[in-house]
Amino acid sequence: MRAVFTSNQFKKEMNNIIDYSIGFLDGVQRGKTEFLKMLGLETVELMKEFIDSNARVNPEMLHHVYEWYQTGSPSARLYDISYTTSNLGLSFRSSFSQSISVKNGSRIPFYNKARIMEEGIPVTIRPKVAQVLAFTDNGEEVFTRGPVQVLNPGGNEVEGGFEKVFDMFFNRYFSQAFLRVSGVAKYLENPEVYRKNMKAGKSMGRSKGISTGYRWIANAGMGA
Repeated sequence: MRAVFTSNQFKKEMNNIIDYSIGFLDGVQRGKTEFLKMLGLETVELMKEFIDSNARVNPEMLHHVYEWYQTGSPSARLYDISYTTSNLGLSFRSSFSQSISVKNGSRIPFYNKARIMEEGIPVTIRPKVAQVLAFTDNGEEVFTRGPVQVLNPGGNEVEGGFEKVFDMFFNRYFSQAFLRVSGVAKYLENPEVYRKNMKAGKSMGRSKGISTGYRWIANAGMGA
């Protein structure tokens, strides 16, 4: 038995395979931005749903980030979540908006209630028109001429509640469940498309690697 091969052809194919592999990595880097944008959009929506679900289960902790009497309702959110992409990956941040609803017994909205209750910021209440403040404390009517300071408007259970759920999403749900169940983690762990396009890469080299790598990472979506 005799094996015959052309050294020049073999060398060319080996160089093309190397170029294909390098091109694949370059393509992944180029397509990473598209992947992160997709992942960012999906994560923001899932996170909002996660917070809403937790609010409905535990309204005492999260009622402050919704309009009055609408805890857990997507249309009554007083928070928003945004994301940015960079070479380091994805970054998420939250912000609070002004409340426009009025609590029973009040005349004007508690404009910064989400931020104030979340951060446990003391509030001082002073009479504007009347000379006497009237309010209920533990079921009793209280009247006073001086200002009243509420040290923790939302209570201990509310303070930091939104931050706790925010952290819970990324530390537990996102890393331990979402990436696995969605198929993203499995997809990224097994770049099958690299092997399938090896034959074409042997003849086309770097250009095939770039296009393959770009498509692979850009298509790493839900249920991939």
